[in-house]
Amino acid sequence: MDSSPALLLLFTLGLCCPGIPGQHYELKVSFHNSITQLQVGQRLELECQTDKDSGAFWVRQDKSGTLHFIVFISSISRTTFEGNQKTSRRFEASKDRRFYRLVVKTFTPQDEGNYFCLMIVHQMLYFSRGQPAFLPVTTTVTPTTPGPTTQRGISVKDPFLSTPDPETSTEEELNFFCDFVIWVPLAGVCLLLLMALAMTILLSQRIRRRRCRCKRPLQGKPHTKLSKTNQHN
Repeated sequence: MDSSPALLLLFTLGLCCPGIPGQHYELKVSFHNSITQLQVGQRLELECQTDKDSGAFWVRQDKSGTLHFIVFISSISRTTFEGNQKTSRRFEASKDRRFYRLVVKTFTPQDEGNYFCLMIVHQMLYFSRGQPAFLPVTTTVTPTTPGPTTQRGISVKDPFLSTPDPETSTEEELNFFCDFVIWVPLAGVCLLLLMALAMTILLSQRIRRRRCRCKRPLQGKPHTKLSKTNQHN
């Protein structure tokens, strides 16, 4: 089993109940060889030193906190790996007196985590401190953009390096749309007012011309026709 709920429960119980009063069993986990920095593909050897010869479990806690069962090494050096297998493609396990050793054949990012050694004595769970085994963190260097080139002491910016700001372009589009919505109707209204004013001026001029065609009487008296008698005289 890759992650065992039973082991998680036992681990939690071990935190609450470290052992029987008056008894103490010490478990120490460390690297078998002095390792300063882990690398991918490296052979990793860990050992668990105990003061009790009753078998030991190896468990790995990944970055998310999930426990993964690796192997159980009995007191007579028999190993039981994941899936009740006697051997494993990724791990090796052995016992040398009171040293329970675990070997990661080829270390990969999948093997990163804290490694614990567990032991059950008198139906009580004892566990070691976690031994961290992580690959070094690789930091990515952000590329630096070249500065403006100079020509004869004058700073010249490369036009291809300047990228338009999306917020500025969006604001300009909104301003253009608002201007279009506001000024186009106003221009139409002004044009209609000018046309109405021109028509009013033309109509007033025509009315004045019609009035001017009628003859006005002399000295303010109406024009009267002469009678026939006055014409004969």
